[in-house]
Amino acid sequence: MPYSAIHKAETRKRIIETARILFNREGFSEVSIDRIMDEAGLTRGGFYNHFPNKDALYAEAVASFLNGRGKAWRDAAGVDPQNADATSVRDMIESYLSSEHLGDLDGQCPMIALPSDTARASDKVRGAYTDLLRAMVWLFEHNGADKGAQRQKALSLAATCVGGMVLARTVGDTALSEEIRTAARASALETLGL
Repeated sequence: MPYSAIHKAETRKRIIETARILFNREGFSEVSIDRIMDEAGLTRGGFYNHFPNKDALYAEAVASFLNGRGKAWRDAAGVDPQNADATSVRDMIESYLSSEHLGDLDGQCPMIALPSDTARASDKVRGAYTDLLRAMVWLFEHNGADKGAQRQKALSLAATCVGGMVLARTVGDTALSEEIRTAARASALETLGL
């Protein structure tokens, strides 16, 4: 008896979330299809019922963050991108640049966890990553304190948030990491005017 469409959709979602976590922890090239499927409690043969290849899964894992783990972070911070204001943007910045986000390797935004891997990936993966960046820029651009000249400010805020967290995650010195994260947070809030 074939699996129902709901079962297939749930299985696909489980594969994507498992892959997103493993890619965050170890990077794209270090994680095999066998490992992803094993961690998801499935067999390798089932992989190809959902994805043509690992690269297609990678693109979906990156894209899934926006409405999956990223939505959970926004909800916890009280940020509704469609009805945000300057205070919500501040809350988003503080949540994104928090020590909790930095310490949540499994749940980190792919823009923090995977920039080098993504730069070497296919156009489809780079497109998913670009969509995440565009969503962040949109939130900053349309909900900031100053509605004039927002595009440049929004791009600067996104670069500060992502770049600050990439550096904070990358350095091996805990004290320096904390300095970088808090400096990026202070700079982003100053740019926002709060």
